[in-house]
Amino acid sequence: MVKNIGFIGCGNMGQAMIQGMIRSGSVSIDQIAATAITEETIDFVSGEIGIRISDDNKRLAAESDILFLAVKPYVYQGIIEEIKSELSEDTIIVTIAPGINLETMRKYLGKNVKVIRSMPNTPSLVGEGMSVLCPNNLVTDKELNEVLELYESFGEAEVIKENLMDAVPAVSGSSPAFVYMFIEAMADTAVQQGFPRDKAYKMAAQAVNGAAKMILETGDHPGKLKDDVCTPGGVTIEGVTALEKHGLRKAIIEAMNATTERSEYLSKQ
Repeated sequence: MVKNIGFIGCGNMGQAMIQGMIRSGSVSIDQIAATAITEETIDFVSGEIGIRISDDNKRLAAESDILFLAVKPYVYQGIIEEIKSELSEDTIIVTIAPGINLETMRKYLGKNVKVIRSMPNTPSLVGEGMSVLCPNNLVTDKELNEVLELYESFGEAEVIKENLMDAVPAVSGSSPAFVYMFIEAMADTAVQQGFPRDKAYKMAAQAVNGAAKMILETGDHPGKLKDDVCTPGGVTIEGVTALEKHGLRKAIIEAMNATTERSEYLSKQ
């Protein structure tokens, strides 16, 4: 297993991944270091998470066996220009930004470097992440498995071909935001109907959690599970009919397509 793991950037996604790794016990606090650009973030991460954190990207790059680039896509080029002289041929760079493909990384780096393109999501914080990885041809199977194990320490992970990566944000990377909106709408309606706010959120969130587990653990088709809840002439089929009438499926499809189109646009820039 690797000795040193670095995170350039330590915002919400970086913090979720770091805390997921530490909570799982797969790595120790001493193995992880990070950088951030604001004193506020540095103070928070140092105090709340307890890892080493500074604003020295070059030093972190030089010391890391696996280096996660947890920054916005538009700053990748500048960050790589800053650190590329510090990278050894054994350093594994892991990207987590939508739209940053392996060819873009090759151009930015200007030399042969091991790169794994990935897309995690924020439920990694609670050990329920869904991450997708795609390595370049310099990454060995052993190295890919080492990084895969890190991702599996805070959820599930899959390796896919790069031509599918731009579609990943829609189905797993960005989709938690869509689910949160669904839960919020359910809870708001429950409050309207008389439930206390805290109980409304708990009941809606647990219903979504349970429904997801039913799919994952039974292997049944979502349509079958939906049908199982819809008794003839009952209350559920009335709600399902209303969702169909008001275009729930269409809204979800359009949201996912818009997300993928934006990811494809970023890849071309």
